[in-house]
Amino acid sequence: MPAPDPVNLKEKVRQLPDKPGVYLMKDRLGRIIYVGKAKALKKRVSSYFTPSRAMTYHPKIRALIEMIADFDTIEVKSEPEALLLEGKLIKQWKPKYNTDFTDDKRFLLVRVDPAQDLPRFALTRFKKDDRSRYFGPFAHSGLLRKTLAQMRRQFGILLGDAAPKRLPCGRWRLYDDVRQDLYGFTNETTAADYRARVAEACEFLEGKSREWLETLRAEMLAAAARKEFEKAAELRDVVFALEKTLARTRTFERFDPTAPAADEDAMRLLGEVLGLKSPPRTMECFDISHISGTFVVASVVHFYEGRPDKDLYRRFQIKSFIGNDDFRAMEEVVGRHYRRLRDENKTMPELVVIDGGRGQIGAALKAFAAIDVEPPALIGLAKKHETIIFHDDRVPLNLPLSHPALNLLQRLRDEAHRFANTYNADLRSKKIRESVLDDFPGMGAVRRRAVLAHFGTIDRLRAASVEQLAAVEGFGPRMAADLHVYLHPPTAASPPISP
Repeated sequence: MPAPDPVNLKEKVRQLPDKPGVYLMKDRLGRIIYVGKAKALKKRVSSYFTPSRAMTYHPKIRALIEMIADFDTIEVKSEPEALLLEGKLIKQWKPKYNTDFTDDKRFLLVRVDPAQDLPRFALTRFKKDDRSRYFGPFAHSGLLRKTLAQMRRQFGILLGDAAPKRLPCGRWRLYDDVRQDLYGFTNETTAADYRARVAEACEFLEGKSREWLETLRAEMLAAAARKEFEKAAELRDVVFALEKTLARTRTFERFDPTAPAADEDAMRLLGEVLGLKSPPRTMECFDISHISGTFVVASVVHFYEGRPDKDLYRRFQIKSFIGNDDFRAMEEVVGRHYRRLRDENKTMPELVVIDGGRGQIGAALKAFAAIDVEPPALIGLAKKHETIIFHDDRVPLNLPLSHPALNLLQRLRDEAHRFANTYNADLRSKKIRESVLDDFPGMGAVRRRAVLAHFGTIDRLRAASVEQLAAVEGFGPRMAADLHVYLHPPTAASPPISP
């Protein structure tokens, strides 16, 4: 296939609109080699064919420009939609230069070498084929370093700079200085006992990786909503890299044959430290999630015998007010959830955990009083110091970070946090996708709700025929035809793919 004349490419650029969109660069064989987004397609694409700017680019970008023989564009309504479409097309086509740029970002990894007598947790920027376990990549290096320091205290593990000393009879001394008094674990241990600590820390780190992934997704959508599109694109690349690494990470069963006994022990200890009559076999935890006071949602997760029971998970949108008020949000969702359990004559959990301190606990107690229900055992878990807060006049309780009872509460709380954050990110993504209908003439709130309820998603709406659109309540044949043209603008530049 002969390469198009450069003059034709420049003429094609001159015909582009000054509107948001996505562009797809192709080589002489018609293969898509790069996908990019633009606030203004004409301005962005023309920059690739301006000789005076070419020498200022990174060598990889100059190499990309030399490969470009043609391009296609997809016009969209807004920059957030361009950002999401760009990500979708990169995943779909896996262009060479997008992949190179993403893989070239060297974020920190955590490496654990099982071949060491006492495996240490070290930071690295390169993954080698050396049978070590790797976690990450992680974009927030400061947060990662703080997390490892906290893990050293919580699990009694060694970091990369540690120099343990071998003792007689197969034992090891981990530290020869004051750190042995700071970390709360036996300083002299066997390799087998230490490896049990490592296994627990690896499980935590693997779970924390996925929690960070949800947080990054939420940050990406929030940045797009604030029109900080360069930051959103950077975060999207980090999300892609983290998703790819987690997909390659070997998975281990989170519960081994000894886990039931461990769960029993943790529940027994939890019942004892909370002063309960028996171990709490059913527990629920509430969490509120929002970003800058928008898209305020909540979750409640249910654990049975120390393990998640996802059939009993619930999520909520806040209905009683608009804004950022964690206390009012907590009062609303606790009241709604337990009013339903009361009305359906369902059993209350034996322990309710609130993600927060006295303010959130007070809000939960107000909710129980309003629905005239005697609350179960109720505590808060304040994240800053993992402090257990009681609803009565008992002094707040701080357990050792390695205490099985606290670890069980942390698993419960972290699961509630993950579930709420996922719901928040889903709502933001849906809102951005649905914004494509904002500029269609005659699309008021009633028709908008009707068409979205009928088709469910924007993708299904785009795939609908004129006849299917006309079947929606409030739509006639003419409006259906106009909407179909609006969703499928005729342009010779559009590639033969469905956005």
